[in-house]
Formats: sequence, C-alpha cells, structure tokens
Amino acid sequence: MVKELYALGDQPPLGAVPAKMHAWLIRPERFGTPMEAFQQEVVDIPPIAADEVLVYVMAAGINYNNVWAGLGIPVNVIGARNKAGEKEDFHIGGSDASGIVYQVGKDVTNVQVGDEVVMHCGQYSRNCDWVKSGGDPMYSPTFRIWGYETNWGSFAQFTKVQAQQCMPKPKHMTWEEAAAYTLVAATAWRMLHGWGANAIKKGDVALIWGGAGGLGSMAIQIAKAAGATSIAMVSGEDKFDYCMKLGAKGCINRNDFDHWGMLPHWKDNVGYAKWMKGVRAFGARIWEVLGEKRAPNLVFEHPGETTIPTSIFVCDTGGMVVVCAGTTGYNATVDLRYLWMRQKRLQGSHFANTEQSNQMNALALRGLLDPCLSRAFTYQEIPVAHQLMYENKHPHGNMAVLVGATAFGQGASGPPPVAIPHPTLPQGDIHTTPHPYPMSEPLPSVAQAEAIAISDDGARVKDLMHRGIIACGPDDSVAQVAKLMIDQEIHAVVVMDGGQATGVVSQTDLVLARQGRTPEEARALLAKNVMTPGCATCDADMLLSEAVSLMTGRRMHRLVVTENHQPTGVISMTDVVRKLIGA
Repeated sequence: MVKELYALGDQPPLGAVPAKMHAWLIRPERFGTPMEAFQQEVVDIPPIAADEVLVYVMAAGINYNNVWAGLGIPVNVIGARNKAGEKEDFHIGGSDASGIVYQVGKDVTNVQVGDEVVMHCGQYSRNCDWVKSGGDPMYSPTFRIWGYETNWGSFAQFTKVQAQQCMPKPKHMTWEEAAAYTLVAATAWRMLHGWGANAIKKGDVALIWGGAGGLGSMAIQIAKAAGATSIAMVSGEDKFDYCMKLGAKGCINRNDFDHWGMLPHWKDNVGYAKWMKGVRAFGARIWEVLGEKRAPNLVFEHPGETTIPTSIFVCDTGGMVVVCAGTTGYNATVDLRYLWMRQKRLQGSHFANTEQSNQMNALALRGLLDPCLSRAFTYQEIPVAHQLMYENKHPHGNMAVLVGATAFGQGASGPPPVAIPHPTLPQGDIHTTPHPYPMSEPLPSVAQAEAIAISDDGARVKDLMHRGIIACGPDDSVAQVAKLMIDQEIHAVVVMDGGQATGVVSQTDLVLARQGRTPEEARALLAKNVMTPGCATCDADMLLSEAVSLMTGRRMHRLVVTENHQPTGVISMTDVVRKLIGA
C-alpha cells in the first residue's frame, strides 16, 4: 500500500505516487536571502497533464535563478504566476535535475515509468500556434524556464515536467553529476551551434569568456568536440591547467589588462587611443596563445557591459559575438564602425530548444562532456548552496544537491564510453567577481502596459532652473567660449545662430577639444567645430525626475529649459545635487 508521505531517501515503489512530498519552498512573506527564503515544507504532489511527466528527483542542480526567486527581485515569480491564473502561493525552484520517471501523461511516448532521465529547463505550450507551425519554441510567447518562471522545480521529492524536457541520463554519471550540467551545457550548445553560418565548426577559433565557470567549462568542451580551437578567459593563472585539461589551447588572465569597461567617447582622442592600445595588446595576446596572427571568428560572451567592446573589436571579420547574459551589467557600448565595415554579428542567445538540448546531451551520453561538478551538497544544504551564490563565495564550475539519492557517488550504472580528463579546480577556489545580474529576468513587451509605481516629490524643472541663456556664436573661438565660461562661472554655453539654438559647448567639449592637440590648436578651434549639435531641451513644467532621466539617458549634465518653445534657462545636475543636500 502506498503511504501518504515518504521520508526523504525512502524511495516509493516504482510507479507508486504518494499524495504528498517534502520540498523546499519560497513564499512571498519571507522573501530575502536564501537562508531566510528557503524553508522545508510538506505539500501535495501536483497532478500531471497529458503531455507531462512526474519524476522522482535523485539530485538537483544549483543555478543563480533561484537566488533571485528567493529575493523576490527583480521579479516576484509567485506574483507573476498568480496574476496569470495559477493558485499556488509558493515557489518550488530548481531548473536542473536527474531522476526516475514515476508517472507519464496519456500522450507521452518518449519516456516510460522507470526510465532514468535528466531534464532541460525549457517549457512551452504544445498548443502555441508558433510551435505548431514548426517555429523554434524558444521564440514562442509561451516559453518559460522551468523551476524559475514556472513552479514545481527540482528542489522536491517529485517534480512535474513536460515530456519533451526528459532526456536519457548518461549511465556513467552519478546522480549529482547528471544533475549539474544540463542548463549551462544546453545554453552553451545553442550559443555555439545555433546560429547558421556562424555556427562553430572544425578549424574555428573561439574566445570563451569565463572559461572556468559553469558556462565556459561547457563551451570549451563543445568547441573541442566540434574540432575548433578555444582560448579561455579566466580570472587567474591558477585556472589555466583546469581549462586546458578541458580542451582549451591556452588561457588569458583578464587581470593582465585594464582597458575593460564602456568605450571612451569617440571624440576623446586620448581616451580612445589609450583604449585602443589596451585592446590591441589583448588581441596580440590571442595571437600569442594561438601561435599565429589570427582573430577568433566566434566570441562566447556573457560578462556583457565591461567586455562587449573588446569582444567586438577582436572578433574576426564576418565573425560573431554571441551573448547570453550581462553579468557585469546590461548597457554595453559598441563602436558601430566595426559592426558594419567588418560585417561582424552581435547575436543574442537564450537557453536552447528541445532539439538542441538533445544534441548537447548526445555529447554527454558519448562521454565527451564532463559535468564539471565542483561541489555537491546534501538536501538539507539547499539554502546554504544558494547563500554561497548570493555571497559570491561559491566555486567555479557547477554545483548540485542530493534529493532522493541517499549518498554521494550513487547512480552510475556503467563505465564511461571514453576516457577523458576530469580536471579539478584549485583548492579553496571561489568567485572573485561581483555576482551577476539576473540572466532570466522576464522582460516587458510592447503589449504590457501596466503602470509602474514611481515615488516622486513633484518638484518641477522651473523650481530649480537658472533663468537666462548665456550664448556664443558658431564662429566664436574656443578661447572666447572658455573665457565666457570662466567669467560667468558656468559649465556650458548655448550656441545661437540666427536666433536659433543649434548646439551646446560644455566644459567636457572643451576638454575633449584639447585632447591630442596643443593649447594653441585647441584655442583656435571654433565653437561649431567642438559643440554637441542640437540642444537637449526640457520644458520648464517637466517633473525634475523626468529631467534627470533625460540627462542620465543621454549621458549629459545639463539641459536647456524652454518655455513656449523658446530657450529661457538651464537646469544642471549640480542644481539637482543642491536640492538633494538642501543647499
């Protein structure tokens, strides 16, 4: 007789589904750090649909997405699902798992009760018109990440998944090894193999950012299997051996360079020249690793904001920079000349579809993909594992936790098909970079028009603006403009031509005019040569908060204020600061 609830590690008879299960739950009232957000509870086992499968979880993988789920930011995943009509007021996370099939829906044909499986995390509706027409499910409006955007993830005795998510478990892997690789490896597979003419192939060169991390360690092995050469970017020489044993030809320590970050302004001759010197030195290091003067035709990106400018520069003509995240930030700058003149491709990529996930898993089944399991935890340590991620104290590679398995090392039922190295990370290895921004954050669309609540004190531009316009002519010299600024103790001058404001000369413009020129050359330039064309304006009745957004969005420090479409004054960031400190 089937019991209502089985103790953790007490595996029910095959195919016997109890009424309840143990699980780690996140609830809105305890959103916070993982040690606060995750709590053990007993819940009802959910029913499955015709195309779904109930899997007894043996082990689960650890990913950043459930750190964000526990914090409740930037998205309250429980609230989002409740709004969509789901009734559960909790979240069971977990987007990677290995386990045993215990129940199948009536339409399921690819697995049966008793099968040992791993699961990819892509879910979508089979009734979606786009999917039914043969479109890539990744582009379906119904696509969701299981165990983050959807409920009933792998941090429980049983998980509910779609049948298409289930793939054969590699027999040579333990339960915890098999639970660790699918999300990152499938993501890396699509990045490297999913983009037509730029898909990786024999003879290619790939630059892999974060070579010792979960994504990068998979990318190195996938590139090797394709016959390509990879170069691993890492945070220290202590990771060189690890990456090279995985298959990288060589490694580069990013800390040997300091040109990272957003591009200098293209008018900044000195700043751009300094950046160019740094990025060329980086490119030369790539040549040194390869032993030939050759650029990578594929760059595997995920840091984003600090590295995209370099990635695009060093990428070969006609090559591709493919990015799946922005772990250092989302606002990346691009010198568009290198995109259009060298015809390079900047391609976004997100997880993988069913076909691609199975192609990746075929590599694992052949024994050609090491899961790079750096640390495994017990079921009781699920909050601890996420807390380490939250504090950025977790090791590189991939992590997993036991769920139904009663001890580490269980689950392997056959020898590896081939012998491959199983490198280990240095003792005590932890991340040294800031924890990433969310990778799977649901994005607003054009159709979503829900109002966003903004706190604003109601201050208007007219309350702080400086009235009066101090102007110069387009043919006035830089020396004249500079004297005007000094005499008037102002930061910018409006360029007026025939009664119309045609531009602004700021202190920044004057500094940039001096960069790379002698003082005499700079003073002789005309206002029209150095001004920022056009006048960034705001109306005197505009909310101050909106004016600040306008300035920050355009990376400027002041706006010309208009009344009845005529310039009447200036508002600057200095004025805003004075308001903030009450000066």
